[in-house]
Amino acid sequence: MLANILVQHFIAGGPVMWPILVTAIVAVSVVGERVFWWWRESLKRDPKTLEQLFAALENGDFGAATALSKGSEDPILRMIYHGLNHFHSSMQGALQVAAGAELQKAGRFLTIMDTLVTLAPLLGLLGTVSGIFRTFLALGNANFEGATGQITGGIGEALIATMCGLAIAIFSLIPFNFFTRKLAQLQFELESSATNVEVMVNAARQRGHDGTEFRGEENKTVPSD
Repeated sequence: MLANILVQHFIAGGPVMWPILVTAIVAVSVVGERVFWWWRESLKRDPKTLEQLFAALENGDFGAATALSKGSEDPILRMIYHGLNHFHSSMQGALQVAAGAELQKAGRFLTIMDTLVTLAPLLGLLGTVSGIFRTFLALGNANFEGATGQITGGIGEALIATMCGLAIAIFSLIPFNFFTRKLAQLQFELESSATNVEVMVNAARQRGHDGTEFRGEENKTVPSD
């Protein structure tokens, strides 16, 4: 019964309901995937190990720091391990590359969501214009009584398309803002951690730690997520 009502309203919304339907499917898929991804990433965070790693770097124990970060699924620890693995070449560049890779994964599909927020109401507006146009055509019909159904159908088409377009935009906007904030937070954590690593490593170098324990570690492939 409910399915029949939905189908009837969908048909009444006019041809523009088909691209709106595609937009809705994409919105649900992207939001669902991003919710699952961020939930899974939250389970990988390991602040306790990160504190231990910073303590090891502060003491100049680079070997212990590398061992703590090696094989970790925490994005910050992965970035630090990649940087420490290039201790004698370009640690700063390695940290930047690793941080960029983490941010790229975290920001996946945000452009699509941003597009949906704008596209969905525009499609609804297109349906509104189409429905109003049908109404005016019906009003111009000489047989006004016979055009009553066309008039109500055009108004219904306009309202249904507008409602669906706005609903999709609202559904996409809230998660989009939430994921954007999460991305900005992760970027801040990565940049702060990278700065801390550079400061601690430079301080350890000034105290005479040359990082000889890294000579066998450099140029190895960093395990991917």
